[in-house]
Amino acid sequence: MPRTMISYTKQILESVSFDQKLFCKEVEKAVKTLLPYEIEQLVDWLQNFTTEKPELRACLAYVEQ
Repeated sequence: MPRTMISYTKQILESVSFDQKLFCKEVEKAVKTLLPYEIEQLVDWLQNFTTEKPELRACLAYVEQ
């Protein structure tokens, strides 16, 4: 079964979460490439993922436009 774009995006975001600028850049790219229903999934995932990393919460602005 092929990997979905949303799962690939999550994997990338997890791997760059050490750097806020890079994380925000990847979130911005994801919003441009994902389908609308995938963006909704991404928002839910981001809200959950950033609870433990509050420095990354600023990147939610890219998906809540």
